[in-house]
Amino acid sequence: MIKQKFVVGLCSSYSLFMVVIMIYYYLQADSFKALVAVAGIVCGLIPLLLRIRFNKPLIISYLLFLFASQYLGSIRGWYSLGYWDTILHFLSGVLLAFVGIALYEHFISQAVAVLISPLFSFLFIFAFATLGGVIWEIYEFSADELFHLTLQGGGNRDTMIDLIADAAGGFFIGLVYSIVRRSR
Repeated sequence: MIKQKFVVGLCSSYSLFMVVIMIYYYLQADSFKALVAVAGIVCGLIPLLLRIRFNKPLIISYLLFLFASQYLGSIRGWYSLGYWDTILHFLSGVLLAFVGIALYEHFISQAVAVLISPLFSFLFIFAFATLGGVIWEIYEFSADELFHLTLQGGGNRDTMIDLIADAAGGFFIGLVYSIVRRSR
């Protein structure tokens, strides 16, 4: 129960922070930053809406990632720094791999898990993280095409670097997890 109160408090705090940011930029007539803050409010509440309870380190990592991408990246302009986007895509691959591990361990019973090859767990985690990156790039492309945005800053090159970084993060965590599983 304490864990759930902590998660509710943390997610609510991030969302409230984004409400303040949204109001500030709305009053400044900066609709782009206000909309990023709206997305931050929604994203901050996602862990509370899911039926699966993720562990505290994963929730904290998720909220730190949101802060780094939404607030520092989009609102404060850190995406203009050379490798900020690539670093965040690598970290999103890592984060998605940990979500994949949590889902894998949630849905696969321990009795069955010992029968599953560590290679399969690696492939699941790697594929889960990579798919998350692909879905994100589809979102960026669609938003650019439908709303004439520039989320894909560098076009195909940007997309491919982002996908490689997502895949690298997922590959790394999937490999470590399967090695740890094999040694058990």
